[in-house]
Amino acid sequence: MLEYLRSLLPSVRRTEDGASAVEYGLLVAGIAALVVAIVFLLGGVIEESFSDTCTEITDGATAGGNTLTADCS
Repeated sequence: MLEYLRSLLPSVRRTEDGASAVEYGLLVAGIAALVVAIVFLLGGVIEESFSDTCTEITDGATAGGNTLTADCS
């Protein structure tokens, strides 16, 4: 009986377009939050690693008799 009533009112049919859009939105928001968290957690470690590398390159070039001016800040 319920199916018969639903067939009489085609405009009342339920679609899941809105639900899937919300799910995709939540998925994108979750990924964005994860990226922000990773940047905050690993940002200092990565910055220190680049700084150490720059210092090592500068010290190695100076020890070899070459003059290298690098801004390691």
